[in-house]
Amino acid sequence: MDDLTAGQLETLQILARKKAGEAVGYVKIADARALTDLGLAQRSREGWDITAAGAALLARRNEPPPRRV
Repeated sequence: MDDLTAGQLETLQILARKKAGEAVGYVKIADARALTDLGLAQRSREGWDITAAGAALLARRNEPPPRRV
């Protein structure tokens, strides 16, 4: 799932900030739907929410590169 578009990645980051309690703006519905299809987001009463899989993907992407020995 590392082949997300820039818009999808930005939407996922926005949803992560929303989950952390930040006030966020709107997200593009097409990007949010694509993330839902991938299991990275879900639809809720409050709009769109990041899933555990989406949060894990962001965590992996923010890891420092592995150390070379």
